Amino acid sequence: MRHFRLRAAVLAGALLLSPALPATPAHATPPTLASRMSAVQAAKTINYYPSNAGWTFMWTTFDPARIDSDLVRAAALGATNVRAIVFPQTFGYPTPAPAYAQKLSQFIGIAQARGLTVKLTLFDWWSGYSDTAGSITWAQTLLAPYADDPRVIAVEVKNEFPPGDAAAVAWVRQVIPAIRGTAPAMPLTLSVDGGTGAPGLASIKSQLATTPLDYYDYHFYGASERALAEIRRAQTAVAPDPVVIGETGASTHSGTDGEQAAYLARVFRAAGEAGVGSVAPWTLNDFAPGAIPPNSAVSAMPAQYKFGLYRTDTTPKISASVTGTAWTTGATPTSILNLGFEAAAIDSPWRNYQPTAGTAVITTESPRTGARSARFSATTRNGSNLPSLLTSPITPVQGGRPWHAEAYARGVSATGITEIALSWFDINGTWISQNTSNRLPVGNTGWTRLSVDAVAPASATSVQLHLKSGDNTGTVYYDDVAIS
Repeated sequence: MRHFRLRAAVLAGALLLSPALPATPAHATPPTLASRMSAVQAAKTINYYPSNAGWTFMWTTFDPARIDSDLVRAAALGATNVRAIVFPQTFGYPTPAPAYAQKLSQFIGIAQARGLTVKLTLFDWWSGYSDTAGSITWAQTLLAPYADDPRVIAVEVKNEFPPGDAAAVAWVRQVIPAIRGTAPAMPLTLSVDGGTGAPGLASIKSQLATTPLDYYDYHFYGASERALAEIRRAQTAVAPDPVVIGETGASTHSGTDGEQAAYLARVFRAAGEAGVGSVAPWTLNDFAPGAIPPNSAVSAMPAQYKFGLYRTDTTPKISASVTGTAWTTGATPTSILNLGFEAAAIDSPWRNYQPTAGTAVITTESPRTGARSARFSATTRNGSNLPSLLTSPITPVQGGRPWHAEAYARGVSATGITEIALSWFDINGTWISQNTSNRLPVGNTGWTRLSVDAVAPASATSVQLHLKSGDNTGTVYYDDVAIS
């Protein structure tokens, strides 16, 4: 018995140290392609790097304690899945180094402990398309331990694949069947960058007709007001195959936290309308200076450091609440639009239009309800354009649907034009037309309801609500806005 115990202890130690044998949950039922695909389409996925170690730095400075702390926060928001991106040149190529394979195994174990499954993205920062044999060796070696591991639900073969690169297409046509040979029950996908969009997805599907993917990963960074139209265009491009939103978000570098939150709320709402059940914000954390490797092009882009739901000190932005609510209840409340002007400036998505002709200031001077209203004073105009305060609704626009907007305005020695307007845009962001409300009388007035009812033009995919006041030598206050 003593010898048996010693042998068992040695074997257990070998299993813990072996990168080829991850700690798969005991008695776990092996997943099927169908069960994994079901998980993929419902996954509440968070894109992830630590705030102090983005991209390859996550692996070269691997910090299990920090990763665990971050994934606790992600799970508390309602995430059920985390995306892990790996790099051949960092992990060792063409054979993954045992130390790095073990880091990946440890990451998956940490995610499991926090109730999260994992999506793996392979071949990021990769252009070695001439070495198909080495690529296959690397991918098969890395993935073999997870072929029947229910903690890993999908593999993105290449991040933001370039469908116009003939060498890349020839390469992936061979890599896909090789991975299927090793992990036949693993869903495989490719993503395209935000600029390539639906045409890129269509090109991939066409070129991979003999080695098809299981689903398509759409990275959406377009105008959130047009998200429904863009998502539907992506779905049409690859129908009947499923689409997920693998990345989406807005930086708070030049915009407010409120604008970021409204952006995500619109994407979540549009995805729900389109029947897309998985939307993955980019990213959990902001990045600290120096956290993005200097050999990455994005390291010199200030906006790239501010996409997080959380700041580098782990305090949440309002987008964390929006994401958590969308994940846990499916709701995207319109309260994020700050229609009563009560939110702090940093949490408001309102934007000034034609600011050189006048800007709105949020003030406590004259609220209709609550504590604040928006004030215009001493405005001019820019050609035919009046200065305004604008926002867009959370609800997506569809041609032929009725819309109503209203706001209350009050004038103090007001002159010029004070009205609200709905401005319609097509899928390319081209202005179509506008519908305007009744105007506030000039002079001194009490709170007056301005309203507009309209039907969205057939080609409209987005709308802006403008609170206007131009050629106004006096003052106008706005409060209690509604749009539906």
